[in-house]
Amino acid sequence: MSEAMLQLDGLTKGYLQGTPGAVEVLRGIDLTLSAGETVALVAPSGAGKSTLLHIAGLLDTPDAGRVVIAGQDMSGKGDRARTAMRRQDIGFIYQFHHLLPEFTAAENVILPQLANGAGRAAAAARAAELLDRVGLSARAGHRPAELSGGEQQRVAFCRALANRPRVLLADEPTGNLDPETSDRVFGALMALVAETGLAALIATHNMELAARMDRVVRLDNGRIEPGPV
Repeated sequence: MSEAMLQLDGLTKGYLQGTPGAVEVLRGIDLTLSAGETVALVAPSGAGKSTLLHIAGLLDTPDAGRVVIAGQDMSGKGDRARTAMRRQDIGFIYQFHHLLPEFTAAENVILPQLANGAGRAAAAARAAELLDRVGLSARAGHRPAELSGGEQQRVAFCRALANRPRVLLADEPTGNLDPETSDRVFGALMALVAETGLAALIATHNMELAARMDRVVRLDNGRIEPGPV
């Protein structure tokens, strides 16, 4: 059996919204992803998918429970350790690409590597390799405003994978694209995931895309259940 890359144990999270008591969003989440596994996370809007992804990606903390990444329990770790783990071992993709507009496609993929200590030549080579894999070599010198929505999102995929993370978290990564572009972009993402062997948790409303992944889980009443909604 493949090594567990992401393990969520008993995660709970509630929010106070100006009324007595907390609104429970997560009620004991248990989920494990193995290396090389793609898992679709489906749920209605407002069910807590983004909250779950933020906790899994160490951008937020649970009220209780553990987040274990590549065998390392991140419970109680300080900001420095959490930041280092995010930079080195976690890749994020959002519905909106959030590319830096003043930099080219290649530079958007190079910069996270420089922040992680890579040399410029190695970072540029890695960026060129990734952009070539998603068919964007000819667009490497273009800024985001000169790229289509699908091209921008493919650059965002490359940026998320630039530092060779072990875990990829994606929140509706094709949600703002038309169906044809969504299908093409998702295919590029799945090819990258297959080649890198990381564990990917991808939130999506698109059940056709979800069915192309290894496993589908749903967030229902604050808990993880198997199968589609």
